[in-house]
Amino acid sequence: MDNNLDSSRLQEFSALELIARQAVEGFIIGLHKSPFHGFSVEFAEHRLHNPGESTRHIDWKLFGRTDRLYSKRFEEETNLRCQVIIDHSSSMYYPVIDHPTIENPDKITFSVHTAAAILYLLKKQRDAFGLSVFSDRLETHIAPRSNSVHQKYIFSELEKLLRGNDLQQKRPTLASEVLHQMAESLHKRSLIVIFSDMMESQSNPEVIFDALQHLRHNKHEVILFHTVDRSTEIDFAFANRPYRFVDMESGDDIRLLPNEVRAEYVNYMNRFSRELQLRCAQYQVDFVEADIKKGFRQILLPYLLKREKLF
Repeated sequence: MDNNLDSSRLQEFSALELIARQAVEGFIIGLHKSPFHGFSVEFAEHRLHNPGESTRHIDWKLFGRTDRLYSKRFEEETNLRCQVIIDHSSSMYYPVIDHPTIENPDKITFSVHTAAAILYLLKKQRDAFGLSVFSDRLETHIAPRSNSVHQKYIFSELEKLLRGNDLQQKRPTLASEVLHQMAESLHKRSLIVIFSDMMESQSNPEVIFDALQHLRHNKHEVILFHTVDRSTEIDFAFANRPYRFVDMESGDDIRLLPNEVRAEYVNYMNRFSRELQLRCAQYQVDFVEADIKKGFRQILLPYLLKREKLF
């Protein structure tokens, strides 16, 4: 169900693309200052031009800046296929914020910006990348490619997820069905990067474990970024005053004092998190708790380490 591409509506540089570029470049600079100094972060977008070759693919702008001849590399030089999968269920718009930002995000804002940074890295490394978005169904599926127009198309689709959520529209999560579908439809071995809060799996964890196992059975490498606001969703760090808690996917609500349920709630969430991590380890799925308050680095480093292991 690839979306049709109308390139006339794609801007040359989107705000999301610029933010992703800044995040990646800042991260790479940090890597060179860290113990990962020898880590392979050189991009394969250009190669030195050899005398006698055609000048057709020389990057003349780069020549103007460096006084050296570089030729652009081609899409067929791609060496990795990556499918980024983003949970778009209503719970991903938690916490409810009037104007979420990178500094003060909800879960979908964090996921979109972090996914954009990974996609920017993939493009710079000449890898093929695609995007899938789901709630209780597969809403968007864009197959992997590695050219600039494809990147801008995906960024335009990501930006749609940042335009706010109608709180009256309840979108439940059926991650298990979508992941089974992905396992069957992605025929070539791929790196699967998932951003989800895994809310569905809390009531019936076996269904999501089966789906993750299916992805691994089909030889895909998988990173699960368990996207949470840890302070409230795991640690339940609410002041002890009356609250009305609303299930964003069903609309059900309950009124209570946090101290009445905190110990039981925290114990349950920690058990669930441990079980999710253990199952991921069992199936050789890389599990990363992606706390939306902790920024890009917790995501980009595991991604780069996984990519380095694959090649």
